[in-house]
Amino acid sequence: MALNVTQKLIKDHLVSGKMETGAEIGLQIDQTLTQDATGTMVMLELEAMGLDYAKTEASAQYVDHNLIQEDNKNPDDHLFLESAAQRFGLYYSRPGNGVSHPVHMQRLAIPGKTLLGSDSHTCANGCMGMLAMGAGGIDVAMAITGEPIYIKMPQVMGVKLTGELPDWVSAKDVILEVLRRHDVKGGVGKIIEYYGPGLDNLSAMDRHVIANMGAELGATATVFPSDNEVKRFLSMQDREDDWVELTADRDATYDIHEEINLSELEPLVAKPSSPGNVVPARELAGTPIYQSYIGSSANPGYRDFAIAAEIVKDRNIAGGVSFDINPTSRQMLTNLVKEMHIASLLQSGARLHQAGCNGCIGMGQAPASGRNSLRTTPRNFPGRSGTKEDSVFLSSPETAAASALTGEITDPRTLDFPYPKVTDPSEPNVDKRLLEEPLPYEEAQTKELVKGPNIASIPAMDSLPDKLNVPVLLKVGDNVSTDEILAGGARVLPYRSNLPEISKFTYEDVDPTYVDRANVSKEKSGHAIVGGFNYGQGSSREHAALAPRYLGLRAVLVKDFARIHWQNLVNFGVLPLKLVNEEDYDKLNKEDQLQFEDLRNQVENHDTIKLTLPNSGEEITAEHNLSDRQREIIVSGGLINWIKERQEKEKA
Repeated sequence: MALNVTQKLIKDHLVSGKMETGAEIGLQIDQTLTQDATGTMVMLELEAMGLDYAKTEASAQYVDHNLIQEDNKNPDDHLFLESAAQRFGLYYSRPGNGVSHPVHMQRLAIPGKTLLGSDSHTCANGCMGMLAMGAGGIDVAMAITGEPIYIKMPQVMGVKLTGELPDWVSAKDVILEVLRRHDVKGGVGKIIEYYGPGLDNLSAMDRHVIANMGAELGATATVFPSDNEVKRFLSMQDREDDWVELTADRDATYDIHEEINLSELEPLVAKPSSPGNVVPARELAGTPIYQSYIGSSANPGYRDFAIAAEIVKDRNIAGGVSFDINPTSRQMLTNLVKEMHIASLLQSGARLHQAGCNGCIGMGQAPASGRNSLRTTPRNFPGRSGTKEDSVFLSSPETAAASALTGEITDPRTLDFPYPKVTDPSEPNVDKRLLEEPLPYEEAQTKELVKGPNIASIPAMDSLPDKLNVPVLLKVGDNVSTDEILAGGARVLPYRSNLPEISKFTYEDVDPTYVDRANVSKEKSGHAIVGGFNYGQGSSREHAALAPRYLGLRAVLVKDFARIHWQNLVNFGVLPLKLVNEEDYDKLNKEDQLQFEDLRNQVENHDTIKLTLPNSGEEITAEHNLSDRQREIIVSGGLINWIKERQEKEKA
């Protein structure tokens, strides 16, 4: 049977289930990735599980999100993460070394391997012929202990690329075109695999740009073949021996077919406040901007910065524009310095920041209120930039640089000079110090975890009760993101290791009364939340499930869920319910009581859950879509309880 690249990767790592669409499958994980915004919780989970040493081929802990040293909290967490990496046998990337995804691509990514990361943009490493997926932190912790990841077998959407990108159009415009066609739900339940002759004109880093924002489509993963371009990239990193060829069989087929002629693309921009709100840049020409931002995991390549530098070289940015440059790795920054591109950017009026995620996650570079920000970042969800009432547009580096020169959104094709040509450095710097090697097993066992005063252990969670009578504390609409459930940024994320403190920020911009009301309901039987379509889109941060659970959340009833957040709810014992009849959404209102009877039996033995509204006596049916394993997890009250119960049974 002819197989595509996705099918080959899944087949090689399948440990349970069958490759049938919708069926639960278990996949062995070769590598893991954690970053500091989510990794502290993962390390605490590893401690709770009693791990002695990582069971994966390679696991890496990066510090790239929380770099601002406003007080002791972030530096203390950095020391904790370094000590945890030493204790559990992980690679460690210190602050300033760069964003996890491109650094992992440079130093650890290997074609044919699986990668699971506690960051939704882990899918970026699919550019290397890997099956790279984002997941909640506890799923990654399980993978580090040697356990498989369980997912629903997705459909494979094949996107055939033909043609060649025109001048002033780059890889960011390719993924924006896919988002223009399919919006933020278009990839749900799918792995997107790119193939075709158009790949010959896309570098490995171009592919990274496209794969990265597969997360914005809701896709399980994005996959590219491992071809001569991947071999060339690994050779430039002094890692050619890690290359293996991995391409689709000649007669391979796909569940869904799509085709993009690269030659027909034009500069595109996603308008506020969704990555799927995409229009041609020319339609927004003249829109004033306050900020132009180059960098992030969505445009992390040398070319992305070099092309911007060449566009502004010997020119001045417009007055009143903050032109922010966020390098994505120390190695990248060194190469840009050697080739004088940083000098070109600085002389134009740019502001240079340290290598890291920075403004992408609201850690600095927040735009002024009431002003427009044009960014090469992957997301523009409301408030994510760090400014509550923000107005963020997404674009390619070409469009961002051109707009910095003019002070307004500009189709770069209208500039009065030729498109600059950028090539890779002839003698690129390779920095093998970006990752500190894991300690040998014996030495690792002697290390102690360094816990600052802001690190709190995860409190115990109770099991699922047989009867629930809970109020609906919150009713929200479609496309609610994890940033809205629990914000990122410099004000909130420093508490990522302190669940009681970080929970105080839950849903604060949606309903400032939610936390106080939740604390009251927590003392009784808890509460429920009602939502629309695509509930929990965006970041993989499990705090968006864990904090509401800490506040007493027992069930979420929605029209449908984003994949990772759905999994996170299950992992922490929150019952995720999808309304069988979408019109029932209109029957559920804030402060309504929901009554569940015989709940444990319903979860364990039925695919649907019946609940009643005591005030009206009306019955509502919802489905949970849980596998047999997940039914056990929910009834136990979450994955940690489930693991402990398993361990106790093994000892008995």
